Amino acid sequence: MPHYLGELLLYWCPSCNLPVLGKTCACGLSTKKIEVTPPGDIRPAFPYDINLINSTTEKQFGLKLIPEGHLVVLNKAPYEDRMDEVIFDGAIMGSIRFELEKMDWVFIPRLEGARRLVNGTKCIVIDKGAVNFIMKGASVLAPGVNEANPGIVEEDEVIILTPEHEVIATGRARMSAQRMLTHEKGMAVKTRWHDKPRALEQQQPTEQAKTWDDAVQANIHILRTREEKAHSFIKNVVETQKRPVTVSYSGGKDSLVTLLLVRDTSTEFDILFADTGLEFTETVENVKQTAKELSLPLKIHSSGDSFWQSIDNFGPPTVEARWCCKVCKLGAITQVIEQNYENGCLTFIGQRKYESQIRANSEHIWKNPSVGNQIGATPIQNWTALHVWLYLFWKKAKYNPLYEEGFDRIGCWLCPSASMADFSRLSQIHPELSEKLEKYLKSYASRNGLSDEWVKYGFWRWQALPKSIGMIAQKLGINIVPKNEKKPAQFTLTAGYRPCKAGGITAEGSFGTPLNLSLIEESGFMTLIGETNSIDGVILVSQNENNVHVYASGTVVARGGNEDEARELVQLAQISIRRAVLCTGCGVCVGKCAVRAVSVNGTARISEKCTRCGKCTWSCPVVKFR
Repeated sequence: MPHYLGELLLYWCPSCNLPVLGKTCACGLSTKKIEVTPPGDIRPAFPYDINLINSTTEKQFGLKLIPEGHLVVLNKAPYEDRMDEVIFDGAIMGSIRFELEKMDWVFIPRLEGARRLVNGTKCIVIDKGAVNFIMKGASVLAPGVNEANPGIVEEDEVIILTPEHEVIATGRARMSAQRMLTHEKGMAVKTRWHDKPRALEQQQPTEQAKTWDDAVQANIHILRTREEKAHSFIKNVVETQKRPVTVSYSGGKDSLVTLLLVRDTSTEFDILFADTGLEFTETVENVKQTAKELSLPLKIHSSGDSFWQSIDNFGPPTVEARWCCKVCKLGAITQVIEQNYENGCLTFIGQRKYESQIRANSEHIWKNPSVGNQIGATPIQNWTALHVWLYLFWKKAKYNPLYEEGFDRIGCWLCPSASMADFSRLSQIHPELSEKLEKYLKSYASRNGLSDEWVKYGFWRWQALPKSIGMIAQKLGINIVPKNEKKPAQFTLTAGYRPCKAGGITAEGSFGTPLNLSLIEESGFMTLIGETNSIDGVILVSQNENNVHVYASGTVVARGGNEDEARELVQLAQISIRRAVLCTGCGVCVGKCAVRAVSVNGTARISEKCTRCGKCTWSCPVVKFR
C-alpha cells in the first residue's frame, strides 16, 4: 500500500531531460511532476543498476530498455522483497523487482516502457472487438487473442497490442501462447496497466548524453537553499546545546552529507564510528579514509566478535527481534561516548524521514533513548535520497563504493531487514561472508527441524512471516515451524510458594544446572536486588526484611513478606544471574546509568554506587531478547 512519509518531490525538465527536485529547473523552465509511488525516496541508477535492468529486459523481451546517454533514477516501492520503479525521459517505464519464488529479477513494464520493448518478444495481439474492454481495464480472455509470441509461458510479463500493433496494456500471462491460440475459455492475461494507444515520446539523441553534473546544475538553486538551511540549523544547535560536537559516520551516504555540512560550519568536532564487527570491509576503509582526508579525529569502538559469540544464545536476529543492534551497535556507540566525553556529547546524525515511519515521526533534535548521554540532531531530516546524492556529486565527495555495486543502503552485511536481493548480491561480491552466514543458518535449521529452503528463501529473517511471505512458503511447501528448537536454560519453580517458618513467603526455583558463583558475584548484578555477601558457596542478597539465597547447585530461594514480593525477588534473581552468565559486554547498560555505576571491561560490572533503579536491567539484550 502507498505509504507517505513526506512530500513527493520528483519532477522532470522536458527541455533538459533531467530530474529536478522542484517545480522549476535552473534553466528557468517549468518542470513536469512524476507521480512516483510513495514514499518517493528517489536515487540515481548507477552503471551496475542500468546493466541489471537492461540484462533483465533483454532476457525477457529480447531488447535493452535503457539507451546510452540517458540519466535514470530509481524509486524504491513497497513490495515483499525489493522493487524499484525505473524512471527516465520524464516517465516511469516500469518496475524491476526481485521475486522470491524465482529468486531472480523480473521487469514489470508500464505502457511507456512497453512502447520501447514492443519490437521484442512476449507480445500479444488481440481481436479488434476486445480493444475497448482492455483499454478500460478488463483482462484478456483467450478467445480474444489473435496472435501470441510462441515463447510466452504462464507467469510471463507480456505486452498487449491492438490489431494495428499499438500498445494498450501490459500484464502477466495466465496461460501459455499455445493455450491462448486454441481459443479455449479462460483468462489469458491479467492486465496491470492500460490506456488508449499513444505514440512513443521522442528520445534525446545519444550525442547529447547527460551526466550527473548536468543534474547538479539543474538543481543547484535547490541544493544551495537546502545547504543554507542545514548550516543555520547546525549553528543554532551547537550554540544552544553547549556540548562537545560529534558526527556519527557509518560509511553511508546520509551520514557523509551530514559530515560535510558540519565540517563547513563547525571548526572542532570528532567523528564517531561504531564498528559492529559486521561491517563491509569497504565501509571500514571508507570511514578511515574519509577521516584522514578531512583531517578529523576518529573515535572508534569495535564490537569485535560479539555477534558470533551471542548468536547461539539469541538465535538468528529477526526483523522483530534485532538483538544485534543492541549487542553490536548501541553498546559500541555508548562506550565510545562514555570513554571520550565525560558529560556526554551532541551528535549530528544522518537521519531522514523518508527512510521509515519511525524516522518520519522523529524530531530534528532528540535525546537518544538507548544512549543516555547523547543528544542527537539531524540537519537533513527533510531531504530525499536524491537531494543527498546530488549534494555528494556537487561536492565531489568520495562515497562508499558499495553504492555502485547494487546496494541502495549500507549497513551490517547480514541485517535481517535487508532484502533477498541484497543477500543475492552479497553472495556475488563477498562470497566468503555469504558462505559464513549460510553455514550457520543451515546448521541452525538442521538442529531445529527446518529445511535448507528455510535458509534459501530468507524465512529466517522473521519470527512470524508477513502474510505475503507466508503464502510463498505455503505455496512452495516449506515448513517454517521449528520442531526441535534448542530451548535456553530454563528456570523453574521447584516447590512453588509456601509459608516460611522464619516468617514471610518463600519461592524456590532452579536452573537445573550448577552455577558459577564467582562469576555472578564479581559481576555485581546481584547488587541490583540488595546488599550482597558470599558465604560457603552461597550468595546472600538482603533487601530490607526480604532476602535471596543463590546456591552453586543452581537453586535460588527468595523470601518475601507476601507472595508478590517473593515472586518479584525470584524473578529479579534469575534475571540478574542470566545477565551475569550471558553478558557479552555490549555496553548498552552503561548509557542507562545516571550515577556511572556500570563499567565494561570484557563484560559489564556494577559497583556499589548502584541505586537499583533497574534501567540497565530492562535495556539489556539478554533480558529483552532472551
